[in-house]
Amino acid sequence: MGDEEIAAAVLSSAPNAVVVLDRDQTVLVWNPAAERLFGWSTEEMVGRRAPIVPGELTAEHHAVLERVRTGGQVSLRTKRFRRDGTVLDVRVDTSALLHGTAVVGYVHVHHLPEDDVVARDRGAHRARLVRRLTDVVGDINAELELPAVLDRIAASLTELTGADAGGFVLIENERLRLVSAYQLPESLRNVTADLRSSLVGKLMRTGKTVMLESEGLDDLVWAELPGLHTIALGLAAVGGRPYGALYALFAKRKPGHVELELLELLAGHAGIAVGNAMAYQEALRQRAHERAVFDASADGIAVLDEPGRVVQWNPAAGELTGIPVEKVIGEPPPFPLPEPGEKLTFQLANGRWLDVVSAKIEETGEIVVDFRDITTAKELEEAKDLFLATTSHELRTPITIVRGFASTLDARWDKMTDPERRSAVHTIAERARSLGQLMDHLLLGARAGAEELAVRVETFDLAERVRAATLGLPVLSDRHRVEVVIPEDLPDVRGDALATDIVLGQLLENAFKYSPDGGLISVEVWAEGRHVVVVVDDEGVGIAPDDRDRIFERFVQVDSGDRRRFGGVGLGLYIVRSLVKAQGGEVTAHPRPGGGTRMRFALTIVADTPSR
Repeated sequence: MGDEEIAAAVLSSAPNAVVVLDRDQTVLVWNPAAERLFGWSTEEMVGRRAPIVPGELTAEHHAVLERVRTGGQVSLRTKRFRRDGTVLDVRVDTSALLHGTAVVGYVHVHHLPEDDVVARDRGAHRARLVRRLTDVVGDINAELELPAVLDRIAASLTELTGADAGGFVLIENERLRLVSAYQLPESLRNVTADLRSSLVGKLMRTGKTVMLESEGLDDLVWAELPGLHTIALGLAAVGGRPYGALYALFAKRKPGHVELELLELLAGHAGIAVGNAMAYQEALRQRAHERAVFDASADGIAVLDEPGRVVQWNPAAGELTGIPVEKVIGEPPPFPLPEPGEKLTFQLANGRWLDVVSAKIEETGEIVVDFRDITTAKELEEAKDLFLATTSHELRTPITIVRGFASTLDARWDKMTDPERRSAVHTIAERARSLGQLMDHLLLGARAGAEELAVRVETFDLAERVRAATLGLPVLSDRHRVEVVIPEDLPDVRGDALATDIVLGQLLENAFKYSPDGGLISVEVWAEGRHVVVVVDDEGVGIAPDDRDRIFERFVQVDSGDRRRFGGVGLGLYIVRSLVKAQGGEVTAHPRPGGGTRMRFALTIVADTPSR
C-alpha cells in the first residue's frame, strides 16, 4: 500500500469532516465525512473554494488562518453552511499543513458540538495517533539500512498500538524468520517457523491484510510474553508481494479497531520503508559493482560534467595520461572529444596514442569518455609500412641485378668470354644467396612474432660453436682485424646449438656491417656465475643510448646517419633476442669503451659440468 493509499484510508475512515485547503483556500481534500456533513461531494469541492463560511464570519475565519500560519492550532465554536442552506453549529479544529517547516495550507476538522465527550476524546486520540504515525513514518523512512529499518518498525509498533511487545517476521519461501523484535528476548531473533501453520499463513489465506487472534497462541514460538492474550497481525508487502508481517503482542490491555487500523497503516508503511531500504542496498551494491568495474578497467574512463570538466577519473586514465586524479578534477581532459558515436585517434604529449570515444547521458547532461592505449598497434602499423618499404627496396636491388645479368647471359652468351660468363654467373649466385638469406630472416621474424620459434634445449659446447662461427673471419675483410678469446676450461651450457649458430652469425655480421671503416672485431667468452657470457665488440658507428633497447624490436634499424647506408629490414637483432630468450638466456647492447658497440648474450651453465 502506497503513501497516498494509506492517507486516503485514514481520511475515509475519519468520523469527522476533514477539509484541507492550500494557501489560497482552494480545497485539496474533502473526505467522506465532509460530504455527509455539508452535502457537497468531493468531485464538486476539490479545486474550488468551499462555500461553507457565512459572510459575517469571514473575518473570523481569516483571523484563525493567520494565527495558525504564525504557529499553533485553533479550536473554536462557530457556524458553517450546508448545501441545503441550513446553518450548522460546529466546532472547527484548524492546524497548519506543513512541508518541512513551510506552511503550504490548512487542515480543518469539523465535528458537531453535541457529540458526546467520549466521541470527542476518541476522535482527538485518533488524530494524535495519526499525527504520531506521520512522524513515525518519516522517522522510519529516514533510515536506509534494512536491519535498522526493521528494528524501528518493531519499536514504533508498540508505541502506536499500545502493545506490550512487537516483532517483524520475514517470509522466506515456506518459512518465517523473526528478524526484528522489541520487548522480546534477544534469543528469539532469527528463530524460524513453518509458514503454512503460522498465523501469517492463516492471514494470507484469508486474503486480508490485518487480523486479531486470541486463540492458539501457545504454539507461537516467539510469543514468550507473560500474560499474552491477544496478537494483532499486519501483512507487509514489497512490490505487491507479501514480504513479511508485523506482530503486536498484548498482555495488559485489549486492542480494538483503532489499534488494528494503525497496525494496517504501519504495515503498509513498513512495506514501503523496507522496499526503499532494499532499493538503497541494491543501489549501493550496483554502485560498488560499477565502481569496481570503473577502477579495474584497463581502459581510461572519465566522466565530464555538462561544461566539459572532469568529475571522475579512473586509475587507468591517470596511468595512460600521466595526470593524477587530483590534478585533473575540475579541469578539461587532456585531449579533444569526438562527437558521440565517433572515434578520435589522438597522440598525447607523452607520446602515447589513444582511441577516444564518448557518450552523453541525456538525463544529467554528463559525458562518459572511454579511451584506450593504441600505441603498440600504431607502432606496429608504422613498422609494417616501414617493413613493406624496406623489404621492397631490399628485394628490388638483387632481383634487378639477377635479372640484368641473366638477360645479358641470354642475349650475349656467345659473344662473352669465359671469365665474363663466370663473373656474371658468380654475381647471380651471390645475389640469389642474399635473397635466400633475406627470406630466411623474414621467415624467422614471422615465427618469432607469432612466438612459434622452436628450439631444442640440450647440453652443448658453446666454445666449439664460437670457434666454428669465427673460423675464417680474418680473411673476409682486409680492413678488419679479428680477435677471439676463449678460456680452456669453459663449461658446457644448456641451449640449442643451431639457434646459437644463427645468433653468433648475426652478431658477427652486424659487427662487420656497422663498422664500415674497419677496425677490431673482438669475440670473448667467459664463465660468470651460473652463465657463460659471449661478447662481440666492434669499433663501428655505435648505438645511441635511447636506441639500445629498441634495436631488438621488429623492423627497427638505427644508426648514426643514413639508414639505407647499411641495408637490411631490421629483423636480425629481433631474431637474435627471440632465439636467446627461447634458450632461457638474455642479450643486451652496450657502448664499447673507446667507441663502437658491445653485444652481450649469456646462456645457462649445465650443473656439475666438468672442466676441460
